[in-house]
Amino acid sequence: MNSRERVEAAIQHREPDRIPVDLGATPSSGISAIAYSNLKKNLGVGAGRTRVYDVVQQLAQPEDEILDRFRIDVVDVGRMFNTEDSDWQDIVLPNGSPAQYPSWFHPKRDEDGAWNAFTEEGVQIARMPSTGTFFDQTCFPYLDGYPDDFKDLPEAMGKILWAALVHSPWDHISEKDFWSQLREKAIFLRENSDRAIMVVVGCNLFEWGTFLRRMDNFLMDLIMDPKKVESLLDALMECHLANLSKVCDAVGDVVDIVRFGDDLGMDRGPFMSPKIYRSLFKPRHAILCDYVKKHSRMHTFLHSCGSIYKLLPDLIEAGFEIINPVQTNCVDMEPAKLKKEFGKDLTFWGGFCDTRHILNRATPEEVKDHVRKRIEVLSPGGGAVFNTVHNILPEVPPENIVAMFEAVDDYR
Repeated sequence: MNSRERVEAAIQHREPDRIPVDLGATPSSGISAIAYSNLKKNLGVGAGRTRVYDVVQQLAQPEDEILDRFRIDVVDVGRMFNTEDSDWQDIVLPNGSPAQYPSWFHPKRDEDGAWNAFTEEGVQIARMPSTGTFFDQTCFPYLDGYPDDFKDLPEAMGKILWAALVHSPWDHISEKDFWSQLREKAIFLRENSDRAIMVVVGCNLFEWGTFLRRMDNFLMDLIMDPKKVESLLDALMECHLANLSKVCDAVGDVVDIVRFGDDLGMDRGPFMSPKIYRSLFKPRHAILCDYVKKHSRMHTFLHSCGSIYKLLPDLIEAGFEIINPVQTNCVDMEPAKLKKEFGKDLTFWGGFCDTRHILNRATPEEVKDHVRKRIEVLSPGGGAVFNTVHNILPEVPPENIVAMFEAVDDYR
C-alpha cells in the first residue's frame, strides 16, 4: 500500500499492510519547535529550517527529510503555503536554536521578558511568559456578558488568539484568490505525494464559548443560561457552515480528512453531562458532519482532549469517524477498553505514546516497550493511526522520539 491507501484502509477498519503514522498533520498531533530542533541535532540534520507554523503552541512544521525518515503517511494541506523564504523571519528559540516565525507575527517583549501579541488596534490578545513555551489567551470579548445580538461575532472572534494568530493555510484567507489557491495547492500536493491529506477547519462550538466568555463563565452558562448559549451556538454555526461550504467546494474532492476541534473532556470526565451535550452540542456537530458527508469525500476527524468516554456513543452518532488525541491517561480512556467498545466504529488517531509520563520521562527502552504494547492493543483490524497523546512537548528527549519511531518500525 502507499501512504494514502494505508490511511484510508485504517479509517475503513481494514487492517493495512502496516500501521499508518502521523507527525504534524494537525496542531494536536505535532511537535514543539524546541523538541523538533533538538531532534534534528540528534539526527545530525543540519540543513533546512525549523519553522514555527503554529505560533500559539509554538509547533514546528516537519520538513520533508523528517517525514521521509520516519515514513509519515499524512500531511496538512497548510504546508503548501508560506513556502518562500520571504514568508519567514529569523528568531532564536529558548533553547538557543535558530528558528523562524511567519513574517506577519511580531510579538513585543516587555521588561520581564514575556512576549505579548496585539491586534492591529492595539488590543492585547496573548501572552507567553519569559519561561513559557506557548501563548496564553488574554482577551475574552464577552467576559462581562453576551451582546443583545451577535452581529459583532466575527469581530469578537478576531480578538481570540486562535483566530488572530492562526496557522497556515488560514493566515492567507483574506487574500482574494485564497480559495482557488487552496484548491490548486491541494491538487499539486495530491499529484506529487502519495501521503493522505488533512485540512484543519476547527468549527469549534463548546471551545468558542470558553474563548469568548472564559471557561468559568461558560460552564455556568450551560446550566444557568442555556437559551443564550444556544443563541451563541446558532450564530457560530452560521459562520462555521459558511466556511465549511467553501472548504468542501474547494478541496472536498481532493483532501482525504477534515479535522474539527472541540475539547470536551477533563482528566476525570467530560466538561458537561451527556444530557447537556446531547441538548446543546450533538445536534450541531451532526449538522457539520452531515454537511461534509453530503458535499465531499472527506472523512470526519474530531480533536477532543480529556476523558470523553461517556460522550463517545453520541460523537459516533453525530457522525465523527476519527477521534484524536485519545488521551489514554484520563479516567475511562484505557486503550483496551476503548478498542473493545468502540473499535468497530471509531479510528483512534493517537493514544500510542503517553506524552505526560512516558515520552518525556522514561528511558528509550521503556518508551519502546510502552509503544509496542499500545500498538498491539490498538492496531489490530485497522481503525488506528499512530500518533502520540497530543503534541510532543519541548522537554521530550530526542532519544525518546527516535526510540518511539524505532518501536513503530518493529511493526512495519
